[in-house]
Amino acid sequence: MARELYTARLERKICISEVAQCYHFDFVLDSMASFPFAAGQFISAVATDKNGKQQTRAYSISSAASVNRFELCVNRVENGFFSNYLCDLPDGATIQIHGPHGHFVLHEPVTDSILVGTGTGVAPMRSYTQWLFPENGPDRSGGKEIWLVYGTRYETDIYYHEYFEALEQRVANFHYLPTLSRAQDSWPGLRGHVQVHIAKIVEERAARLGLPLPAPAADPPAPAADTQFDIYTYICGLNFMVAGVRELMTGYGWHKKQIVFERYD
Repeated sequence: MARELYTARLERKICISEVAQCYHFDFVLDSMASFPFAAGQFISAVATDKNGKQQTRAYSISSAASVNRFELCVNRVENGFFSNYLCDLPDGATIQIHGPHGHFVLHEPVTDSILVGTGTGVAPMRSYTQWLFPENGPDRSGGKEIWLVYGTRYETDIYYHEYFEALEQRVANFHYLPTLSRAQDSWPGLRGHVQVHIAKIVEERAARLGLPLPAPAADPPAPAADTQFDIYTYICGLNFMVAGVRELMTGYGWHKKQIVFERYD
C-alpha cells in the first residue's frame, strides 16, 4: 500500500556550521492545518535522482510539533544524493514527505532522563527538549532531571549550541554537557567521548540517592509491564557510539527497556 505523500515548502534554511556544512531547515505544510507528531519521530523525504530512480531518506525531526510545521537538521555527505539535494534547496522550494514515523519517543510519565547524541543525532534531542520545556507553554518535565550529553569532534560541529546553553540558563533541571573528542587547546568545556560523562552522571546520581554501584543486573525474563524504571537513557547517533553506550548502561545493571536508541548508519 502506497504511503500518502505531503508537500512541504522550505520556508527558511540556515547554515549552522560552515565547517561541517550543516543546515537547519524550517518546513511548512501549506495544505494542512496541523502536522501532529511525537517528539523524537522522523519524516521520510522522497525525490528522484539524476538516473530517474526514486530515493527515500529518513530524517529525525528537530523540533516539537507546532501547527503545520517541522524542522530538520541535515549535513552534507560526500557523494550522498539526498542530503546534498536538501542542502542545495533554495527558500520556497518544495519536497515530498511521508510520516511521521518511529518509536524513538519519550516514555511517559517522564522520568529522570539522560539524552545522548552525536552529530546530527542531536536533532531528536532538540525535539524532546522543545516539548519538555516549551517557551510559551507549561513545563512537561514534572521537575525531573534531564541531562543532554552531546558529543562531537570539534567545536565547529556543535549544532544548536546557543539554544541548549540558553535552555540550561532558563531551566534549573536541564543540564547541558557538550564534549569534544578532538578539542583545541582553547576549548574550555568537557573533553572525551560521551561514555565518560554518562558514567559520572549515573554514579553521582546513585550517590545522591543512596543507590549501590554497580547495581545488580536486571532480570532479563522479567516482564517489562511488571518493572518500573525511574530513569531512562535515550541514544541517537552512529552505531559504534550507540553500542558503546548500551554496553556501559547494561554494565550498570540497567534493564534493556531503560535504554531507548536510534541509529542512523
